[in-house]
Amino acid sequence: MKRSYSTFAEDIPPYSGPKATRDSYADLKQLSAIPGHIYMRPGLQILPGQRRFSKVPWLVPMLELLPPSSIGHLKEWGLSTVFVLAKNYNKLVHVWESVTAMAELWHPQTNSFVFPKFEATILLEELEIMLGLPRYQRGEEPTISYTVEQINSWSILAYITTKKNDLYSMTSGMHVHLLPIAQWITSQCKWKTTNYTAIAKAAAICICGVILFPESDGAISFGNLSIIDSIYEGMKIGQAVLGFLYAGLTSAALGGPFYGLVIALELWMGMHIQFRAMEDLTTECKTMLNHPLAYVGGRLHMSTRAWCKTAQVKGIQAWRKYLRSLIVANFDMRPRFMHGRIIHLPQRTGLALRLLGNKALVSYNPDRCHLQ
Repeated sequence: MKRSYSTFAEDIPPYSGPKATRDSYADLKQLSAIPGHIYMRPGLQILPGQRRFSKVPWLVPMLELLPPSSIGHLKEWGLSTVFVLAKNYNKLVHVWESVTAMAELWHPQTNSFVFPKFEATILLEELEIMLGLPRYQRGEEPTISYTVEQINSWSILAYITTKKNDLYSMTSGMHVHLLPIAQWITSQCKWKTTNYTAIAKAAAICICGVILFPESDGAISFGNLSIIDSIYEGMKIGQAVLGFLYAGLTSAALGGPFYGLVIALELWMGMHIQFRAMEDLTTECKTMLNHPLAYVGGRLHMSTRAWCKTAQVKGIQAWRKYLRSLIVANFDMRPRFMHGRIIHLPQRTGLALRLLGNKALVSYNPDRCHLQ
């Protein structure tokens, strides 16, 4: 199994300044011109009703059995926030109407949300901060895209167990099933085995499979298994996670299933659109109680005492009206949850990078978001 970093050979148009971006925005804002886009199919039901976003009964009991040494490995690999979100996964309440309304504003070519007067997208730097993933440093842009060669999933799962019966139960077709892995973890913990690293690796597959790469029926693809495996080797996976989210949004925008990171999308929406921390935190915002932001630690820790700017927005029609009339003043470009952290985007040729998505490569164009 080999991995190699690479930049892609395709010619990527250079960044040509904010004026050119604004000019091209006028041509792209007509989402109705995109064949099959859900913007013009308001009756289409894409969410919820997807099993991949249902409660996972085995997840929390399994995580509560993990020995401290295995949890220490997860923290060492940069999965602390993902672990917290997984432990609280069954408490999270998704506002599907807002997610659907956002998907209706997604432009598949630019990978950005098209609002009335501006574009915005989920930036790699934001995603890494929100999910607590190991972050790229400025100057590392050429290494942000990587390819994964064909792999043998058993060679990865062999780190966990070498019993063929276990391996057969964990895989089928081109997918890896999470429940048998969780059952293996539970048995190892109950037997009090000391193979803490193997337990941690198996737990990483389960929590990343649920939080970062959710697919139907509690399974992940071999490709995403390889990405999770790269965490142990110290590789940064933010670009792959973001690519999976982009590809899922594009699928939903064109009427297909939404298979990516609804938690990350709601974190981003909460930061920029829904919530604002107040000076006088005397009133508890009940909307925050089971929102993903309530469980994110570190820099993004946010009290349930906040002001929800969209508290009165109820139902899909109200969300469509709100988002399709959103103005820059109501879009927080420097959320207070960032605690003063400013994201700098180097505006130069080569910034538009390719990210590994779900069996596809998707473009990353932060330079289009001229108002961020």
